[in-house]
Amino acid sequence: MTFKYNNVYVTDTATVTGPYEAKGPLSKYFDHSYEDLYFGQKTWEQAESKSISDAVDILLDKVGMTRFDIDTFISGDLLNQITASSYAGANMPASYIGVYAACATSTLGLTIGANMIESSEASKIICTTSSHNNAAEKQYRYPVEYGGPKPKTTTFTSTGSAAILLSNQKSDIKVTSATLGTVIDSTITDIYNMGAVMTPAAADTIYKHLKETGRTIDYYDLILTGDLGIYGKKMLREYLQLEYGLVLKNYNDTGVMLYDLEKQPVYAGASGPATAPLVTYGYILDQMKKGKLNKVLLVATGALMSPTMTNQKLSIPAIAHAVSLEAI
Repeated sequence: MTFKYNNVYVTDTATVTGPYEAKGPLSKYFDHSYEDLYFGQKTWEQAESKSISDAVDILLDKVGMTRFDIDTFISGDLLNQITASSYAGANMPASYIGVYAACATSTLGLTIGANMIESSEASKIICTTSSHNNAAEKQYRYPVEYGGPKPKTTTFTSTGSAAILLSNQKSDIKVTSATLGTVIDSTITDIYNMGAVMTPAAADTIYKHLKETGRTIDYYDLILTGDLGIYGKKMLREYLQLEYGLVLKNYNDTGVMLYDLEKQPVYAGASGPATAPLVTYGYILDQMKKGKLNKVLLVATGALMSPTMTNQKLSIPAIAHAVSLEAI
């Protein structure tokens, strides 16, 4: 399902990261980075919730607003029952919508927010997305303290939060359309190969978006996925050409862009709900405002895994949602 928008704009964004992201190639595009993974809190989970609140505060300061000026707060994360978002939401007087689409949460939140603004149900909406490496590892695999070895296809969960303010007030960046994907189960059970799990979902959403908008793949200056990693990035190129006859030219993956894969110990690249928006809200929007990019399709990808179900040896379903951004 694809939605088209005439009146949805990006007012501004804010990003908060951990130390690994601060040492990556895009560090200068982040608003604030912490030197350790605790963010001054007692637990990883509390640190993640703080990153959301920090990003919201930075964003509001940028636009000269208070929390009382916001109609709706939309947020999602990887923790059970999206608790990082809910605890951060307790500090927001705005109506709260908690969303979950694993690492595709950012574009799901954007789509919901854009629909509300386009229908004039709201005029100022903040969408946030977060993840935390140590909190995610403890929940989905093994605590990092165990020091368990991992295969090279593993991705490294990013730490941070990204916030965006959507409104009906004209700005340099417009949200022009969004495509909600469908759940695709490729029968893969390997929790250390998320790129392979999510590639078919990304390809399906890209194909549907182009078909339903009547656009060609060359319409976009950049198609950006997140977060397939180096192996998933290669697989997507091959899969799209074999299954749909589409050749990706102007393409990159946020999981590959967030870290220096040659110098940082991050395996196949970044993963986590924060990955796609950290790269997009920081670096990509900066390039769009400078006129270096005009039309970008962001396709955030998510592995809808559950420790309970993977322990039962079930396969991992995947989803991808796409949002198109255009400079005006």
